[in-house]
Amino acid sequence: MIVLTGASGFIGSNILYSLNKLGIEELILCDIKTKNNRINNLKDKKFIKIIEPEELTRFLDKNNNVEVIVHMGANSSTTEKNFNKIYKQNTRFTKNLWNWARDNNVRFIYASSAAIYGDGSKGFNETTSLENYKPLNLYGWTKYFFDRYALEQDKIGKKPPQWVGLRFFNVYGPNEYHKKKMQSVIINSFMQCKNEGTVKLFKSYKKNIEHGHQKRDFIYVKDCVSVILWILDNSSISGIFNCGTGQARSFKDLAMAMYSSINKQPSIKYIEMPKNLKEQYQYFTEAKMDKIIEAGYHKKFIKLEDGIEDYVQNYLSNKRTYR
Repeated sequence: MIVLTGASGFIGSNILYSLNKLGIEELILCDIKTKNNRINNLKDKKFIKIIEPEELTRFLDKNNNVEVIVHMGANSSTTEKNFNKIYKQNTRFTKNLWNWARDNNVRFIYASSAAIYGDGSKGFNETTSLENYKPLNLYGWTKYFFDRYALEQDKIGKKPPQWVGLRFFNVYGPNEYHKKKMQSVIINSFMQCKNEGTVKLFKSYKKNIEHGHQKRDFIYVKDCVSVILWILDNSSISGIFNCGTGQARSFKDLAMAMYSSINKQPSIKYIEMPKNLKEQYQYFTEAKMDKIIEAGYHKKFIKLEDGIEDYVQNYLSNKRTYR
């Protein structure tokens, strides 16, 4: 049996879809049931039942047939200001699951984040000591604190039989519609083009970087799921791994690919960045992927243009919106 948290969320629901495609239906889902705007992410999916996060530990204590916990649930708001709230949701809850998995000999896979790397000035290498990094927001710090806990526990041997943390970079793709302000730039650009005819991108405030030339490591959610399925198939793999493509692309590249996918002439407007984002804005992210490749993951990552074309043509532009 697999326990999947954050199951009605973006990455979680894509994992659920792919597990079902493999014929895996013995699944316990954990998520907040009251989030009705996520219900379409679970449509036509196969699972045993869904339970609330506060019920999870009690459920686990009563079930001895859980083999793996895939923990994707989190408060993913990068603008959250309530530290106690987000620490409880992201760090403390994950520690509790780690400890249960360790004590019950259950495999544990969890979502970390590239937000740990802060402004990127120290690089994006998961083998570099955490002390070299300083996240730019509370969300990043909660992921930082748990990664530090995992590494400390691993060092003293107090760990699950398999544990993997994935530092996701900029993920985009179907089933992110409920995320509103936290949706990817791809879907925002598509909707701006559809509603206004013009894509709006933030201006650059660095002299050596032109408007639209800020870069991110954009990874299609289907690649993220592919990595997780590979981990599930390789129980000897443990540790923290980046989950990006290893290639940074500009926001202008993204907008141009979006326009190409709908066969329209580009129209891009550069706008002022909100003041609350300026101090925590990353101008460049690019995952160093050597570690996971050396561990045996050799599938090629989807090129940005190909991922956007699939997302726009097969999901955003037609009735097959959800996976």
